[in-house]
Amino acid sequence: MSDYKPLSDYGIIGNLETCALVGRDGAIDWCCLPRLNSSSVFAALLDDEIGGRFAIYPTDEYEAEQQYMERTNVLQTTFHTESGTARVTDFMPLSPDNEGNQPKVRGIYRNVSCTEGDVDLAVEFDPRFDYARADSRVESISDGVVASGDARRLTLSSPLDLDCSDSAADGTLSLSEYDNEWFVLEYGTRAPTDDDSCEHLLDNTVEFWRDWAHTCPDGEDCPFADYGHDMVVRSDLTLKLLTYQGTGGITAAPTTSLPEVVGGVRNWDYRYNWIRDGAFTVRAFGNLGDTQEAVNYLDDFLELGQSVDPADLQPIYGLQHGSTYEEQELDHLEGYRNSAPVRIGNGAADQLQLGIYGELVLAINQLSWSDRSIAGDDWEAVREIVDYVCEVWERPDAGIWEMRSGPKQFVHSKAMCWVAVDRGIRMAENDGHDAPLDEWRDERSRIKETVLERGFDDDQNSFTQAFDDDQLDASLLLLPLSGFLPFDDPRIQGTIESVIDRLATDDGLVYRYEHDEMPGDEGTFVLCSFWLVDCLARMGRVDRAREIFETIEDHFSPLGLVSEEIDPETGDLLGNYPQAFSHIGFVNSALFLHEAETDTEIQPFGHRSV
Repeated sequence: MSDYKPLSDYGIIGNLETCALVGRDGAIDWCCLPRLNSSSVFAALLDDEIGGRFAIYPTDEYEAEQQYMERTNVLQTTFHTESGTARVTDFMPLSPDNEGNQPKVRGIYRNVSCTEGDVDLAVEFDPRFDYARADSRVESISDGVVASGDARRLTLSSPLDLDCSDSAADGTLSLSEYDNEWFVLEYGTRAPTDDDSCEHLLDNTVEFWRDWAHTCPDGEDCPFADYGHDMVVRSDLTLKLLTYQGTGGITAAPTTSLPEVVGGVRNWDYRYNWIRDGAFTVRAFGNLGDTQEAVNYLDDFLELGQSVDPADLQPIYGLQHGSTYEEQELDHLEGYRNSAPVRIGNGAADQLQLGIYGELVLAINQLSWSDRSIAGDDWEAVREIVDYVCEVWERPDAGIWEMRSGPKQFVHSKAMCWVAVDRGIRMAENDGHDAPLDEWRDERSRIKETVLERGFDDDQNSFTQAFDDDQLDASLLLLPLSGFLPFDDPRIQGTIESVIDRLATDDGLVYRYEHDEMPGDEGTFVLCSFWLVDCLARMGRVDRAREIFETIEDHFSPLGLVSEEIDPETGDLLGNYPQAFSHIGFVNSALFLHEAETDTEIQPFGHRSV
């Protein structure tokens, strides 16, 4: 086996409870069981020596390629050797009649087949429970091996007798043309392992994904047709894959501690659901025609808004709300490509991030454009949030990027407070909801006046990261996108030009900000680059917007997956992978470009300024 692979060499499979990353070399290098936020069983992604993996690959030299079965999350890895060709098909079962329930069968299914000649495949099963902290033991049973550790038990059904050491098992499987065998890793409950049942589960899983995936409208031109259509479909499937079916929440990424720059310390656990992502997520699902997914996603946060005081809302939540957020460093793991520390948990849960209230109300307002009515307890939750924002908007906070250097008066946070009040007013006016409209209108004016006075630097002709500051921040691109000011306002145009001059590469890839107080560097931020595409498209600079869009698209993996950041020098993917926020940005930017180039309006995002 090789050392650390580029992130672009990984595909992802899952079952709406957890996910696994499968390398182009046939190795499952990351998987947490039974849920995405459980501790890992395979973590070679974070320590190639001790992390653990489940690998199937040719014993001879080979070339490999990966692809998904069309419009599914069923992954196929094909190995070409001098003697023949073999394929590994990986999936986690789902049923087409799932209807919002948890998976009926829990397991990782790996089908191996020989499509030409003869191939010998090495099989390495090396589970390391609890991030390789627990004692792991692997023992032979009649039809495979059983692994135990950390009060968990896995059973691997195998077509060959595997040789067991104390903590691992291995063997060699010889295949001739047309041979077809199954490895089934069971956890939690007993899963069917006979060939007919395995084939049936594969067919059901393919049907599930194809029934769910984006379908072009009947009798109409698909708005994504000329805007990376296949990768839009892949983004749609990836977002669904990152959805936890129990709550409708979407994890930011299925991984932890993949570095924002190789060798750096900006390594965070992203296996959480961020309120901050809400408006963009609802909009992406709406653009894809997945209204029910948007409703399910937002209902989880609406229920939170009804059950807790707005002051007690956290910026992030676990896939189960009782999750652990305390940050820990796992010093025994060396980190991806020696990028330590490896962290689990996320201390951002305790931060004050005022922007989340604007994002949440904006998402609710967008959802009200669909058939989902906002009334009763839902409206009471919105009203309490807007009232709370009117009380606290002047406080400093940690900002959208969750700064750990102390609170500031971030301009983006203040603008999102304005959005919370503005959209609350719009919903009350449009739908006749009871609200203190005069007070809200006065507070809306106060917020805007303060931002314009203290957040704009005349000398730079740009808004700044924080009040009375001279630093620039890509989140300022959201001011026109959220309707705080129109795109033709000179202050907005000056800000966009400043972002291009000071935060963007020649190719249009955008850094989040000029600097912060964390040590080390980071890559360009994929979502910020898409925000620049959106702004340029809305300003009428469509050719440049299209160029940047296609540049970002070129950095996606061969499977159509993308991480949080991109190294502008090497093109390497950086940060947790795949990243929901980045895929959301791709979908939304594709629609912005379509609207700009066809002079149509599809998405009710609300650019009107007050």
